[in-house]
Amino acid sequence: MANEGCSSSGWEAESEELYGAESGWVEARTSCDHLSSLCSDLSNIPVPDSPCTRCHHPAENWLCLSCKDVLCSRFINKHMLSHHQETGHCLALSFSDLSVWCFACEAYLDVQMIWQLRPVYEVAHLLKFGQRPPFLAIESLQLSTQNEGSSSGS
Repeated sequence: MANEGCSSSGWEAESEELYGAESGWVEARTSCDHLSSLCSDLSNIPVPDSPCTRCHHPAENWLCLSCKDVLCSRFINKHMLSHHQETGHCLALSFSDLSVWCFACEAYLDVQMIWQLRPVYEVAHLLKFGQRPPFLAIESLQLSTQNEGSSSGS
């Protein structure tokens, strides 16, 4: 029986590594103080296969959500990072996986929970995949978050 307890705690440690920071998984923020910097017209954006406007690299590019410039990632020539440092524009959408990053918060933002990001995410998804993204109703997301909070308090 004692061995069963050891194997169980060993599994828990392995699962923490598998599902935690070791796996590269991060939890996106559900709010951001920098949303006021979003461009007022994000319904017309460059296509997802647009090259970086500085080095013309064709992949790993990001869309600045303040000025709509397309720049490469920190894994290529770091032009989006340089753009943020030069201009203070902190919100960007990855054309690779359509995630949204805030340089000021140093965090990914949840496009399901932040309604201001939904329109640009939808346009980018349509351009990339030819169909609307599957969105959960914000009301459902808020209820599930409230239910999780109340059940953990019980």
